[in-house]
Order: sequence, then structure tokens, then C-alpha cells
Amino acid sequence: NCIATHESNGIDIITALILNDINPLGKKRMDLNNASKLLLAIMESRHDSENAERILYNMRPKELVEVIKKAYMQGEVEFEDGENGEDGAASPRNVGHNIYILAHQIVRLDRTMEQIVFPVPSICEFLTKESKLRIYYTTERDEQGSKINDFFLRSEDLFNEMNWQKKLRGTLEPHWSGLLWTAMLISLAIVIALPKPHGIRALIASTILRLIFSVCNKIIFLMSFVGNCGTFTRGYRAMVLDVEFLYHLLYLLICAMGLFVHEFFYSLLIALAKRDMFDTIIRSPLVSFLNANIEETLLNVIKSVTRNGRSIILTAVLALILVYLFSIVGYLFFKDDFILEVDRLPNETAIPETGESLASDFLYSDVCRVETGENCTSPAPKEELLPAEETEQDKEHTCETLLMCIVTVLSHGLRSGGGVGDVLRKPSKEEPLFAARVIYDLLFFFMVIIIVLNLIFGVIIDTFADLRSEKQKKEEILKTTCFICGLERDKFDNKTVTFEEHIKEEHNMWHYLCFIVLVKVKDSTEYTGPESYVAEMIR
Repeated sequence: NCIATHESNGIDIITALILNDINPLGKKRMDLNNASKLLLAIMESRHDSENAERILYNMRPKELVEVIKKAYMQGEVEFEDGENGEDGAASPRNVGHNIYILAHQIVRLDRTMEQIVFPVPSICEFLTKESKLRIYYTTERDEQGSKINDFFLRSEDLFNEMNWQKKLRGTLEPHWSGLLWTAMLISLAIVIALPKPHGIRALIASTILRLIFSVCNKIIFLMSFVGNCGTFTRGYRAMVLDVEFLYHLLYLLICAMGLFVHEFFYSLLIALAKRDMFDTIIRSPLVSFLNANIEETLLNVIKSVTRNGRSIILTAVLALILVYLFSIVGYLFFKDDFILEVDRLPNETAIPETGESLASDFLYSDVCRVETGENCTSPAPKEELLPAEETEQDKEHTCETLLMCIVTVLSHGLRSGGGVGDVLRKPSKEEPLFAARVIYDLLFFFMVIIIVLNLIFGVIIDTFADLRSEKQKKEEILKTTCFICGLERDKFDNKTVTFEEHIKEEHNMWHYLCFIVLVKVKDSTEYTGPESYVAEMIR
């Protein structure tokens, strides 16, 4: 207590650490390292504002800002080629970490709440905005406990992504200047060589090379996409189960098939163009939010069919059973009524002109064959068909077998608005089975068209309405509920702390993620009391 208060020079030592240059502690000066950590830990354990006020009293704000900027530039991210363990020099961010701290609250076993401060690990800087938006909008928010659990489960993937982003950035930046100069030289070569005329061979060669380059570019993009998400560090199982990876893999396969099989495969890319358009126009939170909403709406259309797929399939099976029963009745009693009009293909009998293939000449029987002497008579004029004969030839019986009867009822009956009765022969009231035919048509209309098909449509529409309600409820929760504690916006009315300040300062979800990352990267022998407690809880 004496050290933490004004009775000692602890505050003066911390002020000197902040204002003066912080030299990295060497391997042999672990005593200074441990002493600094002990002094900072003692000061951080104080909950009163006396120490903070004294530090600010002895320092000018502009001077403090300059020190912060200088320490930031001095402590640039150290990219690790291997293991940066205890042998590495301590950075100013670790020694003077009271400059780069966050605060959040934890709940002990006795249900008491405690606020702690902690240094922000440098690896947290590699968390991308896209990942933040994806986690924020896709985390489970049905119940208070479920969303926290889901967030903690996804923290492992975010940590892997941070590690991979750090490794990628450390690999790319040393060669960034070389890549820039290479691109400038290529552009200069294009400007010099472009005015020169080229032949058709050069055009064909450049087109082939451009197509091959497009496929190679997609392969590189696919590898970078998988790497940016940290999939390589999670194993091949996570790679195969990743929907985004499968999407881009399908994109690559279509490009390859369009290049090596047939160019018509490129037409399939139109269905995938919308997604890439939103990803390449602008990388802003607004566009990402709109893109997420559009994709979620399109996914809801698909989910409206797949979520209750079992109910839809069972209803479709019921429809098939009813079609089968009606087909049997139609085959037994109304076989002669299944007369449908058909459109036959035109019968081409004209003699082909000279120069056509011999195979086509052989098909015409009225062509004179010189070698054999057959059919050397002049072709007889073809008799014209009477209108009645044409009418008879345009109709045929479609229920001669039970299989054809089932196909007819299934194909024409379900697609007709009034059922199978719309496509069958219109019976006369003088026929003995006229009443039975009326009952047959009405039963098919009410049971299959009205009830069964509307059951399927109703399931799809109700599911889509439920998905839309869930989407609206989720958006309302995002706007009016704290992610950590679950308090609603109206609870902060007439309070000193607004809802926006609460979710940004007191219960910022990314502060908790930074603390989880700190527990993962920090040596367990150097845990503080709160860190040991949290590490035990998340294991």
C-alpha cells in the first residue's frame, strides 16, 4: 500500500518510464524486467483515481501524446520467423503497457463483478474488419447464454486467423518494394510494345495465355482466401467443411471447364457474379452490411425449402400416392377418355439437292438408284390428307398401359389448373359413366390440386415468413441489446452512461476477445489472479 500511494516514489518511477526512452531489457537484466512488472502490477491493482490524477498532474497531455506516438513507432510489430520466446527482447509495448490497455469486467464464483485492465497483445492488430462484421452478424443470439458460448467457440478461429495474417504480412512486406518495381517495369514494357502491330498468331497466343493466367489467378486467390482465414492452421477437415472454400473451388472448376472443355461453361459464372461484384466494388462496412443482408435474404429463400424439407418430402410422397390411386382408377374405368392432342414432327419428304450426303439420299425411297434399277419410276404424287384424317393423327391414347396412365396423370394432371379433368376427353351426359367421371375429376381437383399442393406451398411460405421474422428480430437485438450483459437500450434512459458508451467502453465484445488472446499467448507462469481465473474458466 505504501508503494502504491504517494508515500513512495513509485509514481515518479512510472512517470520516468513513460517520459524517458524505454530501452529493451537485455537477457541479463531480468531483475529490472521483474521489478518493472511488479511495480506496474501493484499500481494496476489500485481502484482509486489518486494515482492516475497524480500521473496526469505531472505530465502535460501533449507530452504524453508524443510519448505514445514515439513508443508506437518504436514498438512496431515484430514478425516472427519462428518462436519468439523468452530470449527475445521485450518491446516498449510490453514494458510500458499501461499506455496500451483495455478494461473489461469479469464475474467471480461468488457472483461479484471485478473490473480489470490488461495489455493488448500486438497480434490483435491483425484482426480484419471483415472478420469482425462476420462474427458480429452471424453469432447466435437466440438466448443470452448461447451467444456468449458461440462467441467463445469462434474465438479460436479468430486467433488462428490472426496468426496467419501476421505470418502473411511478415512474409509479404520485405518483398513489397520488389513487387512494386516489377509491376512498374511490366507496365512500362506494355506501353513501349503496345503500338507495334501484331499478327493473328500473336493475338491467339495472347488470348490463350490470358485465359491460362485467369485460371492461375483464381487458383492463387483460392489459396490466399483459405490462408487469410487461417484454414491451413486448422487442418484439412475444416478446409473441406468451409462453405466459402467450396464456393470458390466451384468457381475455379467452372473456369477450368470453360477453358479446357467448352466455353459455354462460362455462362454458369453469371449466377456467381453478384457475389463477387459486391466484394470488389468497395470494402466499406456499409457495403459489407448490405452484402450480408442481400446474401441472407437469398439464403432465406433456399432455407424456406430446406428447413422443413422432411415435411415437404412427406407431403410430396402423399401426392404421389394419390396420383397412383387416381391412375389405377382411370386405367380401369376411363381408359378411353385419356385422349390427348399431340404435335408431331413435320415429315420431310422433299428430295435433297445435289451435293448432300449419300446417307441422306439413301433414306428417300422415291429416288432412282442407277446401280440396282430399283425405284426408277417417277414418284407418285402424295395424297393430301383430309381435315378429319389430320385431326385423328393429331390425337393419341395415353392410357394404354398403367405406366403411361401414371405418367399422364402425373405430368398433365399436376400442371393443369383444374386437375386431370382439363386434359381428358369431355364426356357426354348420355354416357353411363358420366356421373363417375364428374366425381373422378372433382376428387382429383380438391384432393390433389387444392389440398396437397397448397400444403406444400403453405409450408414453404410459412417457413419463409418465420425466417423473415427471425431476421427482423435479430436486427432488433443487434440495435437495442448489449452483446455481453444483454441489457436493452431503454435501461440506460436517464442514466449517466448511455447505451452507446456502454457497448463501446464498458462491454465491448472485442475487448473480451483481446483478453482471451492475451491468455492464449501469455506464459501461464506469469498469469495474474484474474488471468488465471479466466484461463481456468475457458478451458
